[in-house]
Amino acid sequence: MAKIQMTTPLVEMDGDEMTRIIWKMIKDILIEPYIDLKSDYYDLGLVHRNETNDQVTIDSANAAKKYGVAVKCATITPNAQRVEEYKLKEMWKSPNGTIRAILDGTVFRKPILVKGITPYIPTWTKPITIARHAYGDIYKNTELKAPKGSKAELVITNPDGTETRALIHDFKTSDGIVQGVHNLDSSISSFAKACFNYALDVKENLWFASKDTISKTYDHRFKDIFAEIYENEYKARFEAAGIEYFYTLIDDVVARVVRSEGGFIWACKNYDGDVMSDMLATAFGSLGLMTSVLVSPDGVYEYEAAHGTVTRHYYQYLKGEKTSTNPIATIFAWSGAFRKRGELDNIPALCEYADKLERASIQTMEEGIMDKNLAAMSKLPEKRVVDTETFLKEINARLAKLM
Repeated sequence: MAKIQMTTPLVEMDGDEMTRIIWKMIKDILIEPYIDLKSDYYDLGLVHRNETNDQVTIDSANAAKKYGVAVKCATITPNAQRVEEYKLKEMWKSPNGTIRAILDGTVFRKPILVKGITPYIPTWTKPITIARHAYGDIYKNTELKAPKGSKAELVITNPDGTETRALIHDFKTSDGIVQGVHNLDSSISSFAKACFNYALDVKENLWFASKDTISKTYDHRFKDIFAEIYENEYKARFEAAGIEYFYTLIDDVVARVVRSEGGFIWACKNYDGDVMSDMLATAFGSLGLMTSVLVSPDGVYEYEAAHGTVTRHYYQYLKGEKTSTNPIATIFAWSGAFRKRGELDNIPALCEYADKLERASIQTMEEGIMDKNLAAMSKLPEKRVVDTETFLKEINARLAKLM
């Protein structure tokens, strides 16, 4: 068959360790036989980030803004041990964090449902998508220890130089700790618009929750901005699409989520989304069966796997050993990017290929062929554990028939 032709490149962000090896396998086995791949390539491997003083990460994010669709491999965020291991010039920032900041994006994570891997919550028959605000809160906090006898105040210095002061606590009887967090109206607005746009894109209800009854200024600001944008810009579009926007308190929404059947988007503040996305991933199966897409308010999409670089398997690979690593989330990052590229460029064949690639991947797992991690979770009566390359070839055998 003739290869599917692309008109606009994808931005391709390569990564680190075992996922970098799998990245190339996926391209060789599942993509390039079917697609005349056009990509604007950036090597976000830690070695190259170090060589470019992390400029390559910035360049890749700007390329994503230019072309509208990107696909990213998992990357290392270095700690002190990695600085020594890779002889880094400095402890470079998280590439994901840098890209999120440049795109002003919201992260949407959605589980992949597979027969045989049953959610721990039996009522969850449809996937639940977590939308995580990726700015502020404790991730950009300032914190100090407060000695006994000290006093902590919150001080706002106004543009005219005057000050607004509020007592946080008078530490008369004990040492203590103080934490200051912030957010931006502009970032909250971008978060809201990305959530509303994504809900319209996938035709699913949107839930949002905070603790505005306790946090009457900070959390209430989130609630108010969401409500204002919804009423002024999205209410009519939601009603026309037959979907709804729903706000409630965070503890109420947790109870509702547990009782639900799924099939909606749950928008969370930064910390809530960080915690709840991992909870949902575990409850549905694993991070290896979780898609992740960063969406900017102006419609840039960056697809990636939700998991890390699988360091332990990489060291096995370097020894020449066969590894059994789950490639599904990385495959779905590629398929998501191809589908969005096809939609934007009006190339139905590219969208159909993405659908068939996902169908072939799920079919392979549901026929009992999978990696070691998935096999440990699967309740299928007959399973065959295979190495990563064999897994990809089995998927390709089914994809070829669908094509």
